[in-house]
Amino acid sequence: MTTTDPVFAELLARGELTVRGRIRDASNAALYCTVAHDGREAACVYKPVAGERPLWDFPDGTLAQREVAAYEVSRATGWDLVPPTVLREGPYGEGMCQLWIEAAPESELLALVDAQEPEPGWRAIGFAEVGEGRTALLVHADDERLRRLAVLDAVINNADRKGGHLLPTADGRLYGIDHGVTFNTENKLRTLLWGWAGEPLTGEAVDVLKGLQGALEASGPLTATLAALVTSAEVAATRARVAALLESGRHPEPSGEWPAIPWPPV
Repeated sequence: MTTTDPVFAELLARGELTVRGRIRDASNAALYCTVAHDGREAACVYKPVAGERPLWDFPDGTLAQREVAAYEVSRATGWDLVPPTVLREGPYGEGMCQLWIEAAPESELLALVDAQEPEPGWRAIGFAEVGEGRTALLVHADDERLRRLAVLDAVINNADRKGGHLLPTADGRLYGIDHGVTFNTENKLRTLLWGWAGEPLTGEAVDVLKGLQGALEASGPLTATLAALVTSAEVAATRARVAALLESGRHPEPSGEWPAIPWPPV
């Protein structure tokens, strides 16, 4: 059974949620939980709206909905890059509940190298200070899974794609997590996945974007789903980003109006 199986969404939405501990390195309240229903049990993350810290550029109390919206867009692409995520009531009120993904520790997707250019199989992000006046080249893997995630981030306007939000698994899949700061109407794309900036989109990505364009029409199924999670202006902005990507046929480049790389990067 894979995470695309509808049973996981049902389990997350209807199961009994039990808090097991707190994820301490999270910027907002994030609780490690188990959820059980109809003889099934799974680990999950529960982020109650009550535990969200206010942000100047995102309305208060909306981060959980944005996480669910990111999952819905990911599901509509067919790439399933975001773990199953639902909005539900929990022990501390309404919040986001997402299936826990166990990352494979041996997978290396990011690296700092003492070089001016990346080696084959890697893509350059930029130079980073590493102390004592030295710099190193920050690179990410030239990985088709990351490339798909870069397209998804451009669609949902992800303002915080850090290295710690990339979860490769032992079965070869890759998931992205922490999508609370997404869907803003202003261009806020901040990511470590700039390695394909300005390059043509793959044929697969173009096909996926065309599918999203149809789903985001005024009467489209994705429009109806997102309308319950983000504002109508944010849905329209998402539709416009998809159209812009199809018109350019290329991966976006940093705008220069907003820091291109999140800090800290991991």
